[in-house]
Amino acid sequence: MKPRESLVRLKLFQVKEKRRQIGQLDLMMGEFERMAGELDAQIQSEERKAGITDTTHFAYPTFAKAARQRRDNLFDSIRDLMSQKDAAEADLLEAEANLARAEALETRDGKLKEIEEAPVYDRRVMIG
Repeated sequence: MKPRESLVRLKLFQVKEKRRQIGQLDLMMGEFERMAGELDAQIQSEERKAGITDTTHFAYPTFAKAARQRRDNLFDSIRDLMSQKDAAEADLLEAEANLARAEALETRDGKLKEIEEAPVYDRRVMIG
């Protein structure tokens, strides 16, 4: 295997890995949003049962407080994942650019090799 081919394979692997990471981050954010939605429904249910929606009220349901805190933590995690996704997307753009450069180098080297390997005819043989 030529060094350029292994470089292209490495860059292609890096691009695929970044795309996989972005997909995983999207899945995690979707799952966290679903969980936050379920917690919202549980909070509203508890507030309806108790008849108290004021979080500072002394009789506010403890379960609703805990669920509200957990939901807020999920939203914080989603924000963190979004910043990680933004960084991963920037890394993906860079990896794609590196892949394009490596492919261009291989293509260029392939053309140079074809020129070098082309048969050279001796002009003296044709004269005569």
